[in-house]
Formats: sequence, C-alpha cells, structure tokens
Amino acid sequence: MGLVQFQQLRYFAAVAETRHFTRAAERMHVAQPSLSQQIRSLERELGAELFHRTRGGIALTDAGEALLPLVRRILADTENARLAVQETVQLRRGRVRLGAPPSLCVSLVPDVLRAYRARYPGVELQVREDGSRDLVRTLADGELDLALIITPRSGELPALDVTELLHEDLVLVSAGRAKRRRARIEDLREQPLVMFREGYDLRETTLAACRAAGFEPSFAVEGGEMDAVLGFVRAGLGPAVLPGMVAARSGLTVTPFAGPGLARTIAVAHGRDVPLTRAAGALRDTVLTHLADADRAGALPPGTRLIPAG
Repeated sequence: MGLVQFQQLRYFAAVAETRHFTRAAERMHVAQPSLSQQIRSLERELGAELFHRTRGGIALTDAGEALLPLVRRILADTENARLAVQETVQLRRGRVRLGAPPSLCVSLVPDVLRAYRARYPGVELQVREDGSRDLVRTLADGELDLALIITPRSGELPALDVTELLHEDLVLVSAGRAKRRRARIEDLREQPLVMFREGYDLRETTLAACRAAGFEPSFAVEGGEMDAVLGFVRAGLGPAVLPGMVAARSGLTVTPFAGPGLARTIAVAHGRDVPLTRAAGALRDTVLTHLADADRAGALPPGTRLIPAG
C-alpha cells in the first residue's frame, strides 16, 4: 500500500458509508468523476475491486468489507494525531521541565507557576530543585527545558542561552531584635551562623565574603536545606544569610547589609542548541511578565531590582 494516498482512503470510507458515489462526492466536496477516478486508482493499487456496482446501487465486496475497518482505524488515528498536535501548539497539552534552586522554589517559583497554571491548565509541570551548578549541567545535558539559576561570578555559561532577570540583595535574618539597622560582613565574625549544606550558592557566597574580610566564620549548625535553615533560625540557634525574597516571607527579623553588601543575580536559562518548546517558551514569558508586573506594582522586596531587558 506504499502508493495508496490518504485522500483515496477518505473517499473510500465516504462511499462505503453512503453507498452512493454522488452523495459521497457531495460529502467530500469534490466532483463525482474525480472521486470515482480515485476509487478506481485505489482498486488498481490494491489489486481488488472494493465495490459491486449495480443499477440498484453499490455494495462492498469481500475485499471492501475487509478494508473498511482498517481504513476507519487509520482515519481515526490520523485525526487523533492532528488533535494532539493542535492541542500542543495551542498549549492545551504539553510538558515543561523546570529547574530552580531551593531559595527560588520557596519565593519566586510558586507565584510564577500559579500564574502559568491558571492560563495553561493542561500543561504538565515538572520541577527539579537543585543548586545552580547542578542545574546548569542538567540543562546542558537536555534533562531540563528551562531553569532559573544564580549566575556564577565568572559569568561564563557557553552552553546556555541566559537572560538576567534580577539583582537581589542578601540579608541577615535572625529570631531576635536586630542589634543594628544595617549589618556588616565583619559582624559575622562575632556570632556562629546557621549555614546551608555544601553545594548551596548561598553558602559559597557567604564564605567568600567572610574570607575576603579576613576571617573564617563559625557555625552554630550547618548542613540544612532551606526549610531547615529557616527552622533553625526561628529556634534561635543563630542568624543566617538569606536572599531578600526569601527573607521577606520568613517572618524573621531582617537586617540589610551595609554597602557594598552581598548580592546575587538571578537569570533564566535554557540550552543554546535546543529550541524551546512552545510550553517552555510560554513559561519563560510568564516569568518575565510576572516580574515586570511585580516591579510596576512595587511588590518586589527591598534590595531586589529588575534588570532591564536588553
């Protein structure tokens, strides 16, 4: 059946269902001689007559009876495929694999996913929570469609297409009343910190700042994930250095650092050699729109600044 045309199968099904060439031609919006010619071509390709043609009408031959359920299945499968593609193009279905560090999973990501889900409820969302260095590697390997990352100090990510979104100040959070209106890096020498586990960008940034100030910080407790660190600070075990967006939702006492302080840059990234799917592209657009709306509404926390596009 290599030379059988799909249109011939549609014409065959129409004739089989109407038992009439003229009515079938009307249903298919084609001239009756053209439809009859296509049916004869199909019969030649298959090497068998498909219809008994009589004065009283037409009827399926044994070959036609055998072919009809197969053709109906082909037409149904083709229509299902067309609908599936159309739904994906129109974002009624699809999948997005998003990566984000834990600090963004408890601050920015929930609001973005709520907005995306409201607009595209049929798209499946998969979230991978990991450190930025691991997310960069996972993106490059094609295991994620999109990721929110903290850009490295070197700024070199050759395998990725990166768009910087926000500058975010890091702040000191504690359970008690702040001793000063603004903290200094040197203040971290005086009190043991609640510290994240190894692999967290926040740990590396804090340690680098302390070492640049000439000291090695001590830890009251270390090794926690984001939720654990917040819990340890609430329990009064010590202060921690957190992103401004997380601190603003924490209910803890927030003390900004005196300039130049500590900060990080948040970006959205995807593989440079892998085009974004429509679903992933729509999620990227949702991130940009959400941040622009929050900036216009003055809803970004103090010390969090939108990076202008371009």
